[in-house]
Amino acid sequence: MPSPHIAPVSTTLPASAAGAATASKALFWNRIAARYAAAPIADMGGYETTLRRVQGLLSTTHEVLEIGCGTGSTALRLAPFTRRLLATDVSSEMIAIARQRLAGQPSPQLSFAVADAEATAFGQGAYDVVLAFNLLHLASDLDDALKQVAQALRPGGLLISKTPCIAEMNPLIAYLAVPLLRASGIVPRVLRLNQQRLQSAMVQQGMQIVCAERHGTRGKDFRAFMVARKPG
Repeated sequence: MPSPHIAPVSTTLPASAAGAATASKALFWNRIAARYAAAPIADMGGYETTLRRVQGLLSTTHEVLEIGCGTGSTALRLAPFTRRLLATDVSSEMIAIARQRLAGQPSPQLSFAVADAEATAFGQGAYDVVLAFNLLHLASDLDDALKQVAQALRPGGLLISKTPCIAEMNPLIAYLAVPLLRASGIVPRVLRLNQQRLQSAMVQQGMQIVCAERHGTRGKDFRAFMVARKPG
C-alpha cells in the first residue's frame, strides 16, 4: 500500500537549521544501521511483554503511525493488528533494511517511509494511534515532538510509547558516561528524562495519562512504557 503524502513542516528553527539538524540525525543512524539491525534485543522477555500489551491496545480499524521505527522489526510484528501502519524513521539506511524485511515477510497493512518525526507533517488528526518506541529521549525538543504527536492524533487517539529514562539511572552513567560517549560519537544526543518529566510533557500537550508501566524482566527497568490519550 503506498504511503500517504508527508511533508516538512516549519519548526522554531530556520528552515536551513532544521534541515541541518535532520541531516545530522540521519547521518548518525545511517552509519550504524547495519550494526543496529544485527544487535540482539537485550531483554527479549520485556520486549515480548510490551508487544503483547500494545497488541491489546490496537484494533484492525486503527490507522497507526510509528515514528522512529528503526529497521522495522516491531512494525512487522504489530502491523497485522492494525488497519494500516505507516512506519517512519529519519534514517534512509534503516528504512532500506526495513523494506527488505517487509519484502521477506509481506504485510499488506504496512508501509515504510523516511521522515524526521520532528520536522514532518503527518496530517492533522490523521491517526488513531501513534507509536514511539525508544524515541522520545532522542528528541531535540520533547515538548515540540509531543505537540506534533498530539496534532497527528484523532480525538480519543492514543500515544503508545516506551522511553529510556536516563535520569533514573546511576548518576555516573547519566552525567558522566553518556556525555563522554556522546562526545566520542558513539551515542546520539539524548535527553535526561524521568517518568515524571515524560508524564508532565504529555499532560502539557492536553493528553491524559492512561497508564505507566515497566515491562523489564532483567534487573531494574529504566524504560517507561506509557499510554496517553488525546481527549475526544
